[in-house]
Amino acid sequence: MIRKTAVTEERTDSFNYRQFNASFMELAIHIGFIGLLVSWTFVLVHPFIPIIVWSVVLTVALYPVFDWLAAILGGRRGLAAALITVLGLLVVIGPVTWLGLGLIDGLRALIERLDSGKLSIPPPSETVRDWPLIGPQFYDFWTLASTNVKSALTYLLPQLKPVGDILLNTASNAGAWTLQFLTSVIIAGFLFPPGPLLVSATKTLALKIDATHGERFVKLSGATIRAVSRGVIGMSLLQAIVAGIGMSLAGVPGASFLTLAVLVLGIIQIGPSPIVAPLLVWSWTTMTIGPALAFTACMAMLIVIDSFLKPFVLARGLTTPMLVTLVGVIGGILAHGIGGLFVGPVVLAVAWDLLKAWIRDSKASVGALSS
Repeated sequence: MIRKTAVTEERTDSFNYRQFNASFMELAIHIGFIGLLVSWTFVLVHPFIPIIVWSVVLTVALYPVFDWLAAILGGRRGLAAALITVLGLLVVIGPVTWLGLGLIDGLRALIERLDSGKLSIPPPSETVRDWPLIGPQFYDFWTLASTNVKSALTYLLPQLKPVGDILLNTASNAGAWTLQFLTSVIIAGFLFPPGPLLVSATKTLALKIDATHGERFVKLSGATIRAVSRGVIGMSLLQAIVAGIGMSLAGVPGASFLTLAVLVLGIIQIGPSPIVAPLLVWSWTTMTIGPALAFTACMAMLIVIDSFLKPFVLARGLTTPMLVTLVGVIGGILAHGIGGLFVGPVVLAVAWDLLKAWIRDSKASVGALSS
C-alpha cells in the first residue's frame, strides 16, 4: 500500500512537472511572439515617429481653435478641419519660401559685390593689436581683408570647410524637417474631426495602465502640449516676425537668414541675444541716431518677449512648476531634437505628478498608522 502511494505520488509529480514545462514553453512562445511582433512593428513605424508626434502635437495644440471654428461654421467639422489645414500649410510654406528666396538673394548680392570689387571692409583700429591672445593675428587678417577681400577669403576657406559641411548638413536636415512638418499638418487635418473619439480611446488606455491617475495624466499631457505650443513655438514665431520686420525695414544684410536664426534660437531656448547684440552694434555704427534708436527699440522687444512674456505664457494653465517645464523643454531638445520639445515636458510633467501623488499617498499612510 505504501509502495503504491509512493508510485502514485511520483507519477503525480512527474505529470505536474511535465505540465509546468508545457505551460512554461507555451508562455515563452507567447512572450517571444509578442516581443517579435512589437519589435517588428517598431521597425516599420520608426521612420514615421516624428510625423506622428508632430501630428498629435498639432491636433492637441490647435483643437480649441478647431472647436471654435466648427461652432461658427454650424457644426461642419470637416470644413473646419480643411480650413485649418490650408491655413497651416500657408503659414509654413509662406515663411519658408520667403526665407529661402531672401537667402538666395543675399548670397547672389554678396557674390556680385565680390566679383565687382564693391565689397569694402574698413581698416581696423590700432587698438585691435592690444587684444589679448588673438590681437596681432586678428589685426593682420583684418588689414588683409580691408585691402584684398578675395585674398582674405582664400586664406580663410580651408578653415571654413568644416563649418560649410555643417551648414550643408543643416540645410538638408531643414528641408527634410519642413517636408515632415507639412505632412504632419495634413495628417493633423484628418485627426481633428474624430478628436473626441481619439481622446476617449486614449483615456481608456491610460485607465488600464493606471486606474487612479490615468485620466488626469491625459489631461495634464494635453495642457502641457498647449502651454509649450503657446510659450515656446508661439513666442518664438512672434520674435521672428518682429525681428524680420525690423531687420527688413532697417536694410540689415541677410535679414531672412537672421530671422530664421532668431526663430531657431528661440525654440531651443537660447534666446535672440546672440543675434540682437551684434545687430545693435551694427546699427549704431552705420545708422544715424533716429533710425538707430528705432531699430534698438524694435530689437529690445525681442528681449522683453523672451524674458517676460514667454515665461508667463508658458506657465499659464499648468500646475507643473515652471522649472520642471523648462528642464523638460531643454532636455527634450537635447535628447530627441525638435520633437523632444513637447515629449520632454510631457514626460517630466507626468513624472512630477506621479511623484506628488506618491508623496501624498505616503503621508496619508503614515498619518493613518500613527492615528
